[in-house]
This record gives sequence, C-alpha cells and structure tokens, in this order.
Amino acid sequence: MARVRMEIREPAVAGAFYPADPEALREMVDRLLEEAPRYDPEPAALIVPHAGYIYSGHVAAWGFKQLIGRSYDAVVVLGTNHVEPFFREISVWARGAWRTPLGEVPIDEELADALLSAGPPLRAIPEVHLEEHSIEVEIPFLQRLFPDLRFVPVMIGEPSLENIEALAAALARLLASRRAVVIASSDLSHYPRDEHARQVDLSTVGAILSLDPELVRHTIAEWMARRIPGLATLMCGEGPVLTAMAYAKRIGATHAALLKYANSSDVPYGRKDHVVGYAAIRFAREPDPPLGEEDRRTLLQIAREAVEHAVRGKPLPELRVSSSALELPRACFVTLTKGGRLRGCRGEIWPRSGLAYAVQRVAVLSALDDPRFPPVTAEELPHLEYEISVLSPLRPVERPEEIEIGRDGLFILAAGHSGLLLPQVPVEQGWDRGAFLRALCLKAGLPEDAWQWPDARLFRFEAEVFG
Repeated sequence: MARVRMEIREPAVAGAFYPADPEALREMVDRLLEEAPRYDPEPAALIVPHAGYIYSGHVAAWGFKQLIGRSYDAVVVLGTNHVEPFFREISVWARGAWRTPLGEVPIDEELADALLSAGPPLRAIPEVHLEEHSIEVEIPFLQRLFPDLRFVPVMIGEPSLENIEALAAALARLLASRRAVVIASSDLSHYPRDEHARQVDLSTVGAILSLDPELVRHTIAEWMARRIPGLATLMCGEGPVLTAMAYAKRIGATHAALLKYANSSDVPYGRKDHVVGYAAIRFAREPDPPLGEEDRRTLLQIAREAVEHAVRGKPLPELRVSSSALELPRACFVTLTKGGRLRGCRGEIWPRSGLAYAVQRVAVLSALDDPRFPPVTAEELPHLEYEISVLSPLRPVERPEEIEIGRDGLFILAAGHSGLLLPQVPVEQGWDRGAFLRALCLKAGLPEDAWQWPDARLFRFEAEVFG
C-alpha cells in the first residue's frame, strides 16, 4: 500500500454505486428518504447497507430517515474492508475532508485525534480508505440530512474481539457527553438464492437484535457450516456490526429494532439466483411505544380475516396498512383457542416483514399448519378466539434469577434443538421459574435440565399480548 496524506479523499464509486451528477444524486436521495417512515425513539446507532443505491438505497433510507429532524454534534461512520487483503487493524481518517458529488464533508479532527489517542489497534492508515466504498456510499444521505456535517470515518479490518472492544470502549468514552450517532455499514448474505438468503438473513438479524455477539458468531458459524450453494458470507461488515452492538450496550442503547429488510432480488432488475441481503437496524435508549388500540384492533381483524379466507380456500385479503407502527418488522405469534382450549399457535421469533404481514402469515399457519392439531374447519370458524403476541428482541439470560414469571418468555438453543414458550404460558399453568425452565426444555425435545448444559443458549423476551 502506498503511503498517502490525509487531505481530500476523492469519491471512488460515484457513477457506479450512486449517481455522479449532483442533481441526480440529490433527487435520488431525497426521494428515497421521502418514501421511508420515521419512528419516535432516537437512534444512538444504526446499521445500514452499502450496496449500489438501485439495490439497497431504499433500505438505507429507512435507517437514515430516523435521523431527520434531530441534531448531532458527533457522527462516526464505521466501514468494512473489501479491498486491502492484509489490513487487520482499525484506521481512522483524521484530517481534511471527504468529497462526494454533493460537496466536501470536513473531518471532525478533534474527535478523530481523540480516537487515535486510544492507541493500537486504532491507527491513521489513510491508504486503506481510498478505493473502499463502504463508508463513501453512506455520506450522500448524511449530506442531505445535515448540511453542516462533520464526521469521522473509521475502517475496521479484522473483526477480532480485540479490535471490537478497543473501538467500542473508545467510542463510548469519547461520545458519552455528546449528542452522537454511530453508523455501521454492512450488507448481509452474499450470493445465495433468494429463498436461502431470506432464511440466513432472518437468523442474522435476530442475532444482531439480541445484542449478543456470541449468538452472532454462532449464527455465522452454523450457517456457513451448512455449505449453502453460493453463500460466501453472512455479512461483509461483521466488524462494524459487532462494534455498533458493543457500543450500544455500553451506552445503554439496548432497544434494537429491525426497520427494513430486503435483498437485491426485490428490485425489478435483481436476480433470484444470486442475491445480497440488506437490513436497516436501529439501536435506541428508549423502546418503541406500545401499539395503540386502533392498531391492535386492526391486527386482530387481519388475523381473523386471514384464517377465515385460508380455511375456506380463498385468496388472502390484500393488506393496505396506513399505520407506520404496523409497517415496522416485528416478531409475533397468533394463538387460536376454541372453548378455552388451545386450537393452534404458530409464530416467528425473528422479525422478517412488517407486523401486519407477519400477523397475516402466522395466523394462517396457526389455523392450518400446527402439527399438534388437525387443520381448522369452516364449521369451527365462528367459535375461534384470537390472541396476538408481539415479541421484543431476544436477550441472553446470564442468570436464572433474571427470569420474571409473567413478564418473560423463554427461548433455548441446545444440541441442535430449539424451543420457545410465550410469557403467558407459565402464568396460565401456574409454574414457578424452575417448572418454566423444565417445560421449555421438554418443548425443545431436550432433557429437563438441558438449560444448564455448558453449550446451551438461553434467552428471554417480553411480549405485548392482546386478543
């Protein structure tokens, strides 16, 4: 790598990943931002994709839209290395400015110097930034949101524990007294078929939302071991993503939400046999507000109509959702009862689509595809009662004493088995914590004490339950 001075970093992918013409770029970014919704919790960190705008720009916009109308005095963009094969450390570009077709963005030199003062593995190695696109493609969005933007670009080489902890600790310390946002740049799965990409990305997103780095690493190792055709990586920006997770936990931004998921086959020119996945994820100090009564009534109506149409063999109703809360991807379960007895219950532990679409999908599964029961018949429809559980992200259980009956549901992964019980189950059954754990293991097809195994992964979650 040739040594270069940190002055003006020229754009490397203008005209390829995004328009080189300033007016065309401005119009494209503004349109993408206009089409995305904005939610109330203020982001402390974001994960956004970095592919060409025609493929991932609409997903990135869902992340950046959360910054609109807010002010920040510190912006850090974490990029990943696609170009320099021997770069292993962390490089902070500490001087000058970065140029895009929309103009120059000056470096926050004071913050950059403070990061460098943390010492190795943080260093100033500007040459690794010159041809890399992962930071560059995020800047036009920031320029349209913040005309007076100053920022610090940070490139992460190897996603080692040492690198991640060093950078997350430095960021948490230096940004503690500032209005700051950290933006991690990463795409998800690379090059499997569409149906495989959605499975893999669903698992990756769920692991990220858990804020558990070990679950992320376990998920990567597990899926890569399956040797799915075409799958080269679960996410190219593992370093930025894990750093954003670690930073968020350090500053108390422990409410993670998937804002948008798509892959490259979702656009008209995308191929189904060779895709890349994209997600916009927000980390905030405050949770999303509870669903309003109107949203709850809408979801119950969606579930009821979905079951009635599916049981009668009719096409599902087309959904027209006007509430942004129902567009937000959430994990959910739909429980059907008849005469007070369970008649079907299916759901998803990882968010994969807007909540309205998720409720419609799992309601049908509850009626027709719960292996414990025969499919619901048309004669039963007038007698069904519906309950919806909207799940929070999973959180790792460090000690059994953390589990609170009535608040927490549980999920276990052990020896290739998994199982889940909703928060209302132990209340309905009159279980204490020990009985809850034993029942969870049995639900997963494991011995009653499997939750104590060294390699078992135990998680808790909360749920909004209504019916």
